[in-house]
Amino acid sequence: MLQEIDLSRVDLNLLVLFETVMEERHVSRSASRLNLSPSAVSHGLGRLRGLLGDPLFLRTPRGVVPTDRALELAAPVAEILARVRSVVASAEPFDPTRSGRRFVIGAPDGASAVFLPPLLEVLRRSAPGIDIGIRQLLPRQGETSPLPAWSDAIAELEARVMDVAVVPIDDAPERFLRRTLYEEDFVIAMRAGHRFSQNTGIEAYCAMEHLVVSQTGDALGFVDTALAAQGRSRRIALTVPNFMFALAVLAETDFVSALPRRFVGMHGRRFGVIAVDAPVPLPRFQITALVPKVAMMDAGIAWLVERLEQAGLAVRPASPAAG
Repeated sequence: MLQEIDLSRVDLNLLVLFETVMEERHVSRSASRLNLSPSAVSHGLGRLRGLLGDPLFLRTPRGVVPTDRALELAAPVAEILARVRSVVASAEPFDPTRSGRRFVIGAPDGASAVFLPPLLEVLRRSAPGIDIGIRQLLPRQGETSPLPAWSDAIAELEARVMDVAVVPIDDAPERFLRRTLYEEDFVIAMRAGHRFSQNTGIEAYCAMEHLVVSQTGDALGFVDTALAAQGRSRRIALTVPNFMFALAVLAETDFVSALPRRFVGMHGRRFGVIAVDAPVPLPRFQITALVPKVAMMDAGIAWLVERLEQAGLAVRPASPAAG
């Protein structure tokens, strides 16, 4: 027979502590979120290590990293806490007008820069005490299929590193809830007055110096796949780690870059960046809010998903390319 565990020794707050450190990967930030001192968080982690027989989190110069055992425990702990929160919420319904919760949304900045302005406007009007954290997501380099490309983000979501992921996929494992926010495609962006805006043919496009958004510096992406299908290629002169940085570089150079249409439509003007339709057929993407179904038992997360859908509706009319 399995040895019976004495649950009187288990403090539920230790699981909350575990979840917070797993999300923040930093003792001081975790302490700030929990309104505790860093020493109290360290003491709690010590109790958890003794209870679970594993170091759980290893210190690094930039914070802490979870052990394999901690990663294994992340999903079960998240499910336990979601059920507990659901029970508590049934006694005291989630009220966004009075709530002071903080939610973490993971997304590539080309998407977060689109849905965040209307989302913040909704929060300003109806939930002024709620805080939002945006976690930068980028696809796994070398993967051209959407689901494998975003598998790391999906794993982080299941580990409760974030509450909701907003990523360009149209499929996900059955254990996740999917809500389409809007559809996105890519345009070719450049500084105003760029010579490519006067000659947007495929030959001129391939002759340009190209900028690609890539967190790792790996230059190849779906544009190169589309060009290869026509027996063509391009020179990728520069990679940068996010879309907003790409706009800043385009404003001061002769590079061109394939960027999300709505992103450029909302933010290109302030950088003096314009866009034209791509001279090669590029795929369209469903920008999707993804959340574990078990997490939807949390009324706060369910409310957040609804607000994201509302923000998606606000941006669905596509901004035309402006050449």
